[in-house]
Amino acid sequence: MTMKVKFSNRTNLLEQAIYKYNLQDVEEPNLYREVFPYTEVPRVTFNYRHVPMFVPEEIWITDTTFRDGQQSRPPYSSEQILKIFDLLHQLDNHSGVIRQTEFFIYSKKDREAVEKCLSRGYKYPEVTAWIRAKKEDFQLAKEIGVKETGILVSCSDYHIFKKLHLTRRQAMEMYLSIVESALESGIIPRCHFEDITRADFYGFVVPFANELMRLSREAKVPVKIRACDTLGLGVSFPGTALPRSVQGIIYGLRHYSEVPSEWMEWHGHNDFYKAVTNSTTAWLYGASAVNTSLFGIGERTGNCPLEAMVIEYVQLRGTTKQMRLEVISEIADYFEKEIHYRIPPRTPFVGEAFNETSAGIHADGILKDEEIYNIFDTEKILNRPVSIKVGPHSGLAGIAAWINKHFKLEGERRISKSDPRVLKIKEYIDQEYTRGRVTNFSDEELESLIDFSLKEGEEGDGEAAGFDSSNP
Repeated sequence: MTMKVKFSNRTNLLEQAIYKYNLQDVEEPNLYREVFPYTEVPRVTFNYRHVPMFVPEEIWITDTTFRDGQQSRPPYSSEQILKIFDLLHQLDNHSGVIRQTEFFIYSKKDREAVEKCLSRGYKYPEVTAWIRAKKEDFQLAKEIGVKETGILVSCSDYHIFKKLHLTRRQAMEMYLSIVESALESGIIPRCHFEDITRADFYGFVVPFANELMRLSREAKVPVKIRACDTLGLGVSFPGTALPRSVQGIIYGLRHYSEVPSEWMEWHGHNDFYKAVTNSTTAWLYGASAVNTSLFGIGERTGNCPLEAMVIEYVQLRGTTKQMRLEVISEIADYFEKEIHYRIPPRTPFVGEAFNETSAGIHADGILKDEEIYNIFDTEKILNRPVSIKVGPHSGLAGIAAWINKHFKLEGERRISKSDPRVLKIKEYIDQEYTRGRVTNFSDEELESLIDFSLKEGEEGDGEAAGFDSSNP
């Protein structure tokens, strides 16, 4: 390892931290056993080193619903793929935020789906491929008309030694020859650095990235890098040590290998509940792209959810950039009704109960002002109004809030929790739970309790309308 001092055109400073890292072709794999004991839960270690935050001029989202997402569920039909692709295009709405989506092209069915999507002529999301590391696959990608393809280049010793049975040098030489084949085919290679959060960063990752950047300069073609947190081991705490530090990985690729932000992408999994935070951290420290799948559907615990990063984008940028966020709800409806995929009801932004309350104290707040207990105007932004469920803990406020929401009562027509009709309904509900009921009341049950004359009376002269609590 040698150190150089030179003026950086990126920072406009003399830097003494530009190192040339060479491949460390070790005889035994570095498995970081102190961090990953396997028979125990992994450790998070700290070296207290901090790297500067560097948000790229542009950030965007890429999608792997049709690739990684299809590895964990029954494959979508060609018609379903085309419909989802159309919905992604509608969500993006010519903004370029949802920039790419990737496909398998192994089978005839895969290729048919790609051809149908390409025939749409959409700029966004751009159709890209994911192929095996074989020369004939590059020709297939070229023939089908995609301009970019992902290539698997495993980079941890777990994969190099244990799966591929190669040395680091052999693995690097094999990967470089594959990338050269892509460049010769006129295809932009996107190198998927598999298992980067268990890899020897300065002994393999940086030297390999340096060679990729050399090939890129010679070919005058981008060579992209996708940093794959294959097991969701990345952490974003300040001062965490490599190989698990998300900001350390992104900074290292950008600083020591001079990978442009627009060629860098983070692909995270959710094994330790960190997929969204890690993806956002990658944006904040220099990666322009984060890779996602709809509803996080992917291997094991899944990928980073696309809809989550759409909301993260808006929070960070302060603009939707003309994205149509209400399409998120349309996509969720399509998955549940047409694909029959069950979204867990409390999944943020898309679950049927994500903005639902059955707690009396929350309902009381909503009764006074919806903004008190709603994350934002979900009806305006996602076309998903706040919903109320009436159960054993809803109290008078929950019942009144349900009536107002269900019957769309506004202004003077709104029912208060002190209304005598609400008191009678609560009496009946309390009796039911005293008798042993454990489920919430359905909308249909509450409608029958209230009696439709309540609604009619309010729409007429505004006088109190009755109900029959003995006729549920």
